Amino acid sequence: MPSPEFRRLTDVSLSEIVALQNHPLVRRTLPLAREAMTEDGARDFVKGKERLWAEHGYGPWAFFLGGKFVGWGGLQPEGLPSGEVEADLGLIVHPEYWGLGRQLYPEIVRRAFEDMGLPAITVLLPISRPGARSLKRLGYVTEGEIDYAGVRFIKYRLTSTG
Repeated sequence: MPSPEFRRLTDVSLSEIVALQNHPLVRRTLPLAREAMTEDGARDFVKGKERLWAEHGYGPWAFFLGGKFVGWGGLQPEGLPSGEVEADLGLIVHPEYWGLGRQLYPEIVRRAFEDMGLPAITVLLPISRPGARSLKRLGYVTEGEIDYAGVRFIKYRLTSTG
């Protein structure tokens, strides 16, 4: 299997983003996605993600495998009530490539800590979604529950020191 490429979301056609975001199996993993994505929505989505890069120096990538768009994700700045910003990690991958996270994850973490010098990254998992054991094996610690747009999540943190 070729190595995944990390590119910008501007390299992806809007129709490919719409198809991924509206895939029924993908939608089940997105508790905040309340409506189907349209091409206008995808255009706004990409603009918003590019704005993160401009304002914070990082944001989500588009993932390509053998030249084919297979998903997006990585690090996204999330604001705290204190005004601070944390890097939150997320992966949205087409179901045909769900095992690809094992290749993507270590590279995202390496970039976060080595290239960007971030002190920590967080992961938000909906309470209804399993995954705590996997995150704890990777060194994450549970920080507690938070409410985000009316959905309850468990927040996990990984520091650069492990």
